[in-house]
Amino acid sequence: MSTAIVTGQPVPGSSLENDLRSLGFDVLMAADAAEAGSRLAAVPADRRVALVDAGFVGHTHALRLGLTDPRFPLAAVPGAVTAQPAARQALTHALVRETAGSGAAGVDGVPDRVAGALGTDGAEIHRPELGSLVAVVPADPQTRNEARQAVAAVDDEAVRLKSAVKSRDGFFTTFCISPYSRYLARWCARRGLTPNQVTTASLLTALIAAGCAATGTRAGFVAAGVLLITSFVLDCTDGQLARYALKYSTLGAWLDATFDRAKEYAYYAGLALGAARGGDDVWALALGAMVLQTCRHVVDFSFNEANHDATANTSPTAALSGRLDSVGWTVWVRRMIVLPIGERWAMIAVLTAATTPRITFYALLAGCAFAATYTTAGRVLRSLTRKARRTDRAALALADLADTGPLADVARRVLGGRGLPGLAVPAAALLGGAAVVACSALTGYGSVLPVAGALVYVLASALAVARPLKGALDWLVPPFFRAAEYGTVLALAAKAGVNGALPAAFGLVAAVAYHHYDTVYRIRGNAGAPPAWLVRAIGGQEGRTLLVTVLAALLTASQFKVALTVLAVAVALVVLAESIRFWVSAGAPAVHDEGETA
Repeated sequence: MSTAIVTGQPVPGSSLENDLRSLGFDVLMAADAAEAGSRLAAVPADRRVALVDAGFVGHTHALRLGLTDPRFPLAAVPGAVTAQPAARQALTHALVRETAGSGAAGVDGVPDRVAGALGTDGAEIHRPELGSLVAVVPADPQTRNEARQAVAAVDDEAVRLKSAVKSRDGFFTTFCISPYSRYLARWCARRGLTPNQVTTASLLTALIAAGCAATGTRAGFVAAGVLLITSFVLDCTDGQLARYALKYSTLGAWLDATFDRAKEYAYYAGLALGAARGGDDVWALALGAMVLQTCRHVVDFSFNEANHDATANTSPTAALSGRLDSVGWTVWVRRMIVLPIGERWAMIAVLTAATTPRITFYALLAGCAFAATYTTAGRVLRSLTRKARRTDRAALALADLADTGPLADVARRVLGGRGLPGLAVPAAALLGGAAVVACSALTGYGSVLPVAGALVYVLASALAVARPLKGALDWLVPPFFRAAEYGTVLALAAKAGVNGALPAAFGLVAAVAYHHYDTVYRIRGNAGAPPAWLVRAIGGQEGRTLLVTVLAALLTASQFKVALTVLAVAVALVVLAESIRFWVSAGAPAVHDEGETA
């Protein structure tokens, strides 16, 4: 339960008290500032508390945005200020300082003066963008009447529905899903459903779609396509419900972020199983699609983290991009050609229903390869032409995303901690990764050359991360590592040539990819990377790469398939157990993933 303390004399005809109660507040009245202080002191320490001016006039949704968002310890709109339990002490101190000795004059504008005092103290106060919503404290009856007319002129619910939709999204999502999914979100809110429940429903729908695809029948493929789109509608709805009802949570952030990947990759597996029933083995294509899509995402994450708080963050390429965005149609074209999740899932659904899994994967690989080339090339140009200094925070984030383990640490110590200059850092990661993947793909199964390539890769990994990753293109290091590890597993499983090796490799890459996505979302939530013991326990990316090459050199193809399966299960159990423990129990910030457009 939250408590709102309304300060000042009640205004006849005001709906403020009812509005606050509708938002879940227990309302207390305080005739003057001194009484507000005593009321505040009596509120239990574990409650959110708000100070609201009795003269407030505005939309209920303005109060909702300012007083109920769980993501911010302190927040304010004109005429109201709120604090969650963690920020209660700061609010109390500000109230005492602003009202002490003020006498009768202390009654006027208490919430606004307290919010101002908090800002003066350096406290970070969230002030939501209200747009056309009204939130004012009129000074006289005429102004009050004008404010009430302004409230009546704006449809509060229409604004709330519009704000439930992300301001930046893909063409398909914006024009084909959001126009009606926002109403589905409102329907869910009015029935007490939570975003997490909708997220879970989306996952279950996608898993059923994957099951339908696995039947290998035309009817199953058609049903799979329809259910995949339905799952995407629910996927949009959960975020819109979170924004509509301001129901953000740490657990919701984790579920929303990880379930998107689980749904898509489970669907790839379903398509591969369905193709196998028809006599067509497309597991290599399914695994290739997962590898390419995961590498695309890590490019996005690494680039964003590298430039999250970079200084002098300008370049001619960025300026050109900004000019293109000023031309309306280019915005949508550029968003579509990167094949974001809406366009991608729509394409997969239509091709599944109308063609074969092989054609679906060919189109998916071609589209994602083009999108990856386009986005990566643009980011490379931006990085080379901008004069930015990257921070220690960015370097730490890239080091965590690199996921290097104990072997790289040992190699780094042997090398005396000597790193590489400038562009040699991503070049080492690229060449080392290319060496192990090429040795795995271009030699016969059982060769020792992949092991030699992996040893070179371990040394290259150590050199690449020997110094803080602050170079212009150092954000390419994590995606190069991902491509090397996943590509090696794919190549060796394909060379094994036994039934079940590629599905086992698919499972291993999926388990490791989950660990990498989990790392990303912890960093984005300012919760830090996974613990060092976890990275050591699963070997680090270079350790796993070397292990897989050694297993392929020592074991028969059938034994290698079993080893991949065991390794996949072991990695999945360890990373899932730690991830679930963290996201369920850790006090990470209450956020809801807005999603990457890719």
